[in-house]
Amino acid sequence: MSAFNSSAPPSKYVTLVSSEGFEFVVLRQATYCSPTIKKMLDPNHQWAEAKAGRCVFPEISGVVLEKVVEYMQYWYAYREKEDVPDMHIPVDICLELLQAADFLGMDQ
Repeated sequence: MSAFNSSAPPSKYVTLVSSEGFEFVVLRQATYCSPTIKKMLDPNHQWAEAKAGRCVFPEISGVVLEKVVEYMQYWYAYREKEDVPDMHIPVDICLELLQAADFLGMDQ
């Protein structure tokens, strides 16, 4: 018997995994600011990520993925607000963060 039951609704949370194996449990709705992740988790697809609720990113370091997750939570919390506070971005990971954002489609 499969561990994935296609009739069950998808979990409210998903796990994002960095290149080093660090795992971040994130509200599924918060990950939808990334069109790439949203498509990976689409239950209408037969992708392993959609079935497991787990996305592994071997090209994204833990430090960068942690900041991506922080942004997802930030985006979700402020998605319908007008007066949004600034989010701190460490200068030393800016380039890697831009590359990750591009890869995840978050630059749209």
